[in-house]
Amino acid sequence: MNCSPPIRPVARLGLTVLMLACLAALPGCNKAEGADPKTATEEKKDKPADAVPVEAAKASHRAVAASYSGTTTLEPRAESQVIAKTSGVALAVLVEEGQEVRAGQPLVRLDADRAQLAVAQTDAQVRKLENSYQRALKLVDQQMISANDVDQLRYDLEDTRAQNRLARLELSYTTVVAPISGVVASRSIKPGNFVQINTPIIRIVDRSRLEATLNVPERELATLRAGQPVTLLADALPGKGFTGKVDRVAPVVDAGSGTFRVVCAFSGDTQLQAGMFGRLRIEYDHRADALVIPRAALLDDGDPAVYLVRGGKAVRTAVEPGYIDGAWVEIRKGLKAGDAVVTAGKVALRDGSAVTVIDAPPSSPGKAVAMASPQR
Repeated sequence: MNCSPPIRPVARLGLTVLMLACLAALPGCNKAEGADPKTATEEKKDKPADAVPVEAAKASHRAVAASYSGTTTLEPRAESQVIAKTSGVALAVLVEEGQEVRAGQPLVRLDADRAQLAVAQTDAQVRKLENSYQRALKLVDQQMISANDVDQLRYDLEDTRAQNRLARLELSYTTVVAPISGVVASRSIKPGNFVQINTPIIRIVDRSRLEATLNVPERELATLRAGQPVTLLADALPGKGFTGKVDRVAPVVDAGSGTFRVVCAFSGDTQLQAGMFGRLRIEYDHRADALVIPRAALLDDGDPAVYLVRGGKAVRTAVEPGYIDGAWVEIRKGLKAGDAVVTAGKVALRDGSAVTVIDAPPSSPGKAVAMASPQR
């Protein structure tokens, strides 16, 4: 006995409509599958090649400067490690770190008792020998003493006077003074410390002028000289530039490294501090009206060349570059003012490639046009 429910008329009608729709679609599908591939290939050949989107800039005149760049650390013009010239206990330390001092200013006072006793002792010996020498001069006239004895007394007196001067010098060493003017950079002594002779106790730096030394390749020997302007950018002071000058240039080249020393000087009354790391730029030539293009336009696949945008196509053009000034490069031959050169998108280009300059002013809203330079 069949218990399946009977098919309703509405369901039967929907199934019939679906079958008719599939049959109607079959002729269209067969026609697409049977399309002629030869015709599609011909249509593809007739379609023009797509233009390569690039960025371009025009050659223009501006001032450029030839320069040498390097990095180094700033150093003070003068620096002194103050040492103790005699031994003794530090009774007083008269300066602190960061304090400005003048040449000859007392820095540390050491115990001077022993040195004072030595001075007193030699003073007495000098007075005794002076009296003996004066009496001997009177007696020699009376022929009561020989000339040799008088000479011996004179030599003894001179020797004792020298010992007295030495004792006074040792006494002066008990007061340690600043050998140069500057600022106390560090001190390694406290009151009550025993100081050994020739021990460094204080470091003084002269910040009135800072110097930066560069080891420059020998090929630049003919271009750098004293007095040339120098620009300094310090990593510790971003966004700020400082100017100085070349103070001196070594006249010889180091045979081992193939470099020569160039010392640049900067004023110390700025925010610059000794020990800062700086990037230096020495300008040795200047052109007020040079033809330049962005440095990014130069090709790096052989001889110096650029892609010149002409008539909507990229034309490889040989150029003669000159000075490089930051992001700009001087062009001495090969281009003229107003020529448009490709600065971005060069990798996808070949000589004669169609290009579209995407940053050019559009001729109509929403469309970019190719930038064409004047014909030569």
